[in-house]
Amino acid sequence: MLTVASEVEVLVRFGRALADPIRCRLLLALREAPAHPSDLADRLGISRTRLSNHLACLRDCGLVVAVPVGRRTRYELADARFGHALDDLRTAVVAVETDRTCTDAEERDCC
Repeated sequence: MLTVASEVEVLVRFGRALADPIRCRLLLALREAPAHPSDLADRLGISRTRLSNHLACLRDCGLVVAVPVGRRTRYELADARFGHALDDLRTAVVAVETDRTCTDAEERDCC
């Protein structure tokens, strides 16, 4: 049974997905266009097994969906708005990165 996630659950799911660099790269690739797993594995330079684990995580988070196409499966973002959210996050990160307010960020491993 499908349920609608609360605002906090959506943010938690997005945070979990973005906590791994490979999943970030995967989401950015799918932001550009839907793709088949073999193409994604080649594009990201990782094994298909590793890719499969990351796709499963993103499916469990509700961020990507598997679409059957004949005998193959294509993956795409579950909602086009996720692509816009990724663009907004990338822009915000760039803005924050150039304006560090924490003077001892390197020592404290923060910010």
